[in-house]
Amino acid sequence: MTRPVLMYTTAICPYCVRAKKLLAARGVTEIEEVRVDLDPVRRDEMMEKTGRRTVPQIFIGDTHVGGCDDLHALDAAGGLLPLLAGEA
Repeated sequence: MTRPVLMYTTAICPYCVRAKKLLAARGVTEIEEVRVDLDPVRRDEMMEKTGRRTVPQIFIGDTHVGGCDDLHALDAAGGLLPLLAGEA
């Protein structure tokens, strides 16, 4: 069982695909995906919550991880699995 994952995405986003692949490889079976290209209000929400305009923007539980590069850096540093397990 992993903590909930929320990801702000768009339809054509190779970084979103890359982030989803890494999460799947780490055992995440469900991602709440918010398509900001379809809903400008949700894009505004994303920008207000993160201070960023780019996708993906990834939350694990209440923790804002950041984008795809941030997710991969967290994994490389050994922090992703503990965060997913609720240990971080």
